[in-house]
Amino acid sequence: MSLQIFDILQLEIMKDAKVLSGSKLITETVVKWVSAIEMPVENFVRKNEFVLTTAIGCGHSLEEFEKFVKDVINSEASALAVALGRYIYEIPKEVIEMAEKNNFIIIELPWEVRFSSVIEAVMVKLNHVSNEESRRSEKVQQELLNLILKEADLACISTYLNEHLGFPVIITDQTGTIHAQSKEIPNLLENWKGYVVKGIIPAMKSVSLSPHDPMIQKIQKIKIEEHCIVQLPVIQVSGNTQNYLFVILASDIILDSFLTQNTVNVLEHAVTTIALWFSRKNAVEETKIKLHASFINELINGEYNSWEQANSRAEIIGYNLKLPYLCIIGAPENLKELFKKRKLTVEAYQQWADSMIHYIKEEIFYAAQALNKEVMITYHEEKLLVFLEHSLDSKNESITNFLDLVDRRMRNLLPNVIISWGIGNYNEGITGFKESYQNAKIALNIGRNKKGIGHRVMYENTRIDRLLLNLFQNPDMKEIIMSTIEPLVEYNIQRNLDLIETISTYNYYQGNVSQTARALFLHRQSLLYRLRKIEELTGLSLVDPDDLFLLDLSIKTWKMGC
Repeated sequence: MSLQIFDILQLEIMKDAKVLSGSKLITETVVKWVSAIEMPVENFVRKNEFVLTTAIGCGHSLEEFEKFVKDVINSEASALAVALGRYIYEIPKEVIEMAEKNNFIIIELPWEVRFSSVIEAVMVKLNHVSNEESRRSEKVQQELLNLILKEADLACISTYLNEHLGFPVIITDQTGTIHAQSKEIPNLLENWKGYVVKGIIPAMKSVSLSPHDPMIQKIQKIKIEEHCIVQLPVIQVSGNTQNYLFVILASDIILDSFLTQNTVNVLEHAVTTIALWFSRKNAVEETKIKLHASFINELINGEYNSWEQANSRAEIIGYNLKLPYLCIIGAPENLKELFKKRKLTVEAYQQWADSMIHYIKEEIFYAAQALNKEVMITYHEEKLLVFLEHSLDSKNESITNFLDLVDRRMRNLLPNVIISWGIGNYNEGITGFKESYQNAKIALNIGRNKKGIGHRVMYENTRIDRLLLNLFQNPDMKEIIMSTIEPLVEYNIQRNLDLIETISTYNYYQGNVSQTARALFLHRQSLLYRLRKIEELTGLSLVDPDDLFLLDLSIKTWKMGC
């Protein structure tokens, strides 16, 4: 319910008023305030204000009066009522034409009409409207609180909001993951995850829609395809935005026409109710996540002395330890680089990264579910720790199938995210979890050092690499290796010429100069110069098998340990 210019014109005090411009707008133009004002306008007129004036400051000047009316129009007033007879005798046609062009209402009043009487009558109407809105607002607030007290789910709340707002609503957590929706919005929902990944939803950059209303200041508008999405943060007791309410409008709807006082009241009560619902849910979820993470950390740290002790704890949180598990560690390698490309504020990184980890964990869970495997997942030290049910009779086939499925799902949802995987062995006994975790950690580090990021490495395929790693940890061997390799490292730093890559490629092609030159995109003479420089710096001969073996061993061992 709202007060229109039409309602004001029906007042007894306004019976002699004449509408000179904007007559077609009187039934749709809302009035929220009323005042009497003379020149200058400056910032004394508010939006949706019904303005009364005698034009006393215009001094019978058309230019001054025209400027005065223009200032009132620019202030987004609802209408201007001018009392004629003392300072102005008629409204110039130039002014009426300007008002018509700007879709603005000008009303002519007889001089005898008292402004105080008009203001009193309008205020009575405004107070009535305000009281009605308060009653409706209290009714909505009470009904929403009753839903909370009845422990209704979020879908019931979203359906209720749909009925009162007249448009579909979506409720998400802070990462943009949908928790409830009032009804299907096919095109939008199919692409929702993609919009979240791209940083379009939720909108991070704050753009205020109103400098006056504190509630409207929190609203952000997102234009997507044929939709205009109204985003409202759901702020928890801590003061942090934890969730979002989205209202899905058609793209041709004017936001100001949607955001009536009644709508704003409904939205205000809605975010309070949603905050209460999530506060209750989050308390349970956070406890559950902490219990799961704590249990997995205890497993990998070897804190359980018996199966009975571990099983009793696992059953409480819904894990089945009677199945065989092996550990897989996944390290997302390029989240910060991807975030920089989004050109969002630095403060938004943690929320965006959390959403990425959430979706990766979700894809891992779905992949395990598709293969009918039990899985335990947590995020620890910026790595994903996954304990996957292992088929003892299929060797590594089930692991390969699982990671292949995860990669396929990831390519569809997060095609640019690079993940390195380390895969441990299955180890029996309660200490097997710790051993498998240590295996996966070693495999991950070896894979990163040897192959770079984005590869998957199985612990059982790293025997030579582990041998080299143990060599590097021996003080005497480390001294021999470093004395061999350091001159090449220093030369690379000083001259920006990677001789280590040169000799590694040379060894790979078993000393074939032509193949090595082609692989490095070098002229044959340039390659020979580099090989002589390697001999000069290391004091080793590339034609001596023992020297060549020492150099190759030193490079491989150094790469494992660096």
